[in-house]
Amino acid sequence: MATDLAEQRGRGGRTFAVLWLAFFFHGMTSGFWFPSLTNIFRELGISQWVALAFMIPPLCALVSPLIGGALADQRMPANRLFAWSGMVGAVFLFSAFRCLDLGWSPWWFIVLLGGYSLCSGPMWSLLAVISLTHLKHGEREYPLVRMAATVGWMAGGGIGSYVLKADMSVDAGYAATVARVGTAVIGCLLPFTPPLGKGSSWKSLLGFDAFGLLKQRDHLVFFVVTALFSIPLTAFYMYGAEMFRWLGDTRPTATMTVGQVTELVAMLCVGVLMTRFRIKTILLWAMGLSVLRYGMSAWAGHTGTWEWHFLGVALHGVCYTLYFITAQVFLDRRVDAGMRGQAQGLLAFVSGGLGPCVGAWVCGSLRGALVDDSGAGWMDFWGVLTGMIAVCFIGFAVCYRGVASKRAEA
Repeated sequence: MATDLAEQRGRGGRTFAVLWLAFFFHGMTSGFWFPSLTNIFRELGISQWVALAFMIPPLCALVSPLIGGALADQRMPANRLFAWSGMVGAVFLFSAFRCLDLGWSPWWFIVLLGGYSLCSGPMWSLLAVISLTHLKHGEREYPLVRMAATVGWMAGGGIGSYVLKADMSVDAGYAATVARVGTAVIGCLLPFTPPLGKGSSWKSLLGFDAFGLLKQRDHLVFFVVTALFSIPLTAFYMYGAEMFRWLGDTRPTATMTVGQVTELVAMLCVGVLMTRFRIKTILLWAMGLSVLRYGMSAWAGHTGTWEWHFLGVALHGVCYTLYFITAQVFLDRRVDAGMRGQAQGLLAFVSGGLGPCVGAWVCGSLRGALVDDSGAGWMDFWGVLTGMIAVCFIGFAVCYRGVASKRAEA
């Protein structure tokens, strides 16, 4: 088995290309519908459902990434699981937006979105495992293939806004379905990634073994801070485009892609940074810049100046890359091969499940309490979230110690 993996690493060019395309279509799917969802709901007159809709993907991410990681580690090739998840998810995604189009109760959308989210929940972590298993120089090359998802997200947002003009239309969901089918097709071409771990108990099969990582102090600090950090970040996806619309932007979904532009630049640099600086240093940079980023949006809310919110959104891409891409490589360094799928699943659990789930409720409550129909209150809204991120920065700086890993000091 090790020989087979080594042979596949030798086909570096083809592997890189297929991984790049898989990330591209996977990112494009979300780029079509996710930034537009708030405005779509507002256009349909069901804006009161926004917070619940944004809670569904993270609620499902409390379950599916851990189970998906356990299956990839113990039972099923990760590449095959990825392809099947994409195809079944496409059916749920199309059905969800079709129900909105037909004017059915929003509950239909919520339930079908849940089915889609259960399928898509493990897909990011599965791609990370496949990439870091087969790329010759994972730490340097992984950010380069991961950036394809950012390019895809930008393409989805741009096509949705300027070609389909679907910033406030369910057509964004239909376009996302096509992209998800493309993801599944490319998934069939991914390199074979067999399970390397063993597990027989029901706890192992459900991915609960991953929680054993929390017995190590630095792992515990890392995962707790990641969950807390993800709470205020949820507001970026829920209300970033809405604030642009309040500031007078007629193409908010496309404007939001500036965050992906800076994310691309950051991904070109993060591999080099990880070879020169400690993981702790890079993660602190990410949180420190996030304080500045949300502060800019708060100032935009105070002044009504479009440019400050634009600069904040642009900085978001750098912050995201420095934290979450570094986090995936950090886990690949620190855990055994037979646990990597579950470790990445645990990261998805806290960053895509627990944190955003709480974040959707917290940010939705703050939005309702602080921002009125005229748009007054955006400064207070973003200001509170800025304070939350500052607490994460201080907590991580004080509590995380760092240890020497096999390849570099973490």
